[in-house]
Amino acid sequence: MVKEKEYFCTGKIRGSLLMISRRLLRIKALIALYAFNRREDDDLDRAETELMFSIGKTYDLYHYILLLVLDVADLASEKIEHSLSKKVPTPEDLNPNRHFIDNRVISQLRSNLSFKKYISVSKLSWINYSHIPRLLYGKMTSWETYLEYMNSGENNYQSDKKFIIRLITELFSNSEELLNCLEEQSIYWNDDMEFVLVMIGKTLKKFKSGPGDKIKLMPLFKNEEDEEFVKLLFRKTILNTKKCSELIDRNTTNWEVERIALMDVLVMLLAITEVLEFPEIPVKVTLNEYIEIAKYYCTSKSSTFVNGILDNIIKELREKKQFSKSGRGLMGEANSGK
Repeated sequence: MVKEKEYFCTGKIRGSLLMISRRLLRIKALIALYAFNRREDDDLDRAETELMFSIGKTYDLYHYILLLVLDVADLASEKIEHSLSKKVPTPEDLNPNRHFIDNRVISQLRSNLSFKKYISVSKLSWINYSHIPRLLYGKMTSWETYLEYMNSGENNYQSDKKFIIRLITELFSNSEELLNCLEEQSIYWNDDMEFVLVMIGKTLKKFKSGPGDKIKLMPLFKNEEDEEFVKLLFRKTILNTKKCSELIDRNTTNWEVERIALMDVLVMLLAITEVLEFPEIPVKVTLNEYIEIAKYYCTSKSSTFVNGILDNIIKELREKKQFSKSGRGLMGEANSGK
């Protein structure tokens, strides 16, 4: 096992997402590889199971945040019902503003069959953390965006959708209490929130007016290829560790592998494995992805360091013709630069 520098930072990777993105899958593989290197056993099957479990937890969070919207709406509805039941209700109590609780997107989520099934099977619930919906409801009612929405003369599907997207991506995302609560519930959610918020935003933007029972939510994987990609990437990286470590060692000037920070090494192991094992992925895409990941999950100078070493390794591999790239848009890739 390589010597680890006592540094393991979390970070936020920005970017466009479709389903569980390839970048998130690479990050999940990196974190699982880090955990595998910290363990005393070499149980690869167990490590792969944990990797897939962590990916599934991201999908749980996707549904969990959507469920939070419904719980906040339930509180708003309870507030109205309580006001109506007063012995001496005010005119405002008798004529409540129902704009939020009648929100059309909320209604669609309540009736969505796949969403309800997932929540039921996974047993996701905020019941043990009921302070979070209440806290967010309180923040929402004094939020300027909410007040504008409630008092707007607009009452249409597009304005409803726009508000729910902003509620999740702006109000929820800035709640330290929510983030802390999620981190307490699952270590797998420490770095997932930004990805999940983008996934939810993209999901809701595709919603259209009408019945919500059959509206499609995002699947866990875009396709079977993505699922196979992350499994093969993780397994091959572990199996090829010795060979790839020797490559790193030969191309590292004045440094031995044992002296390089563990996360730097793991990023490079994944990158080299991807170049060697996935002929359909351009080298440039692979390098760009892992250099970006290194910026957030390693030290401040890691991306430059990793970039330099990987450049040298790719040159060596090209000269020895140890990999080839083929597929649409990859003509000449094997003989090109990065």
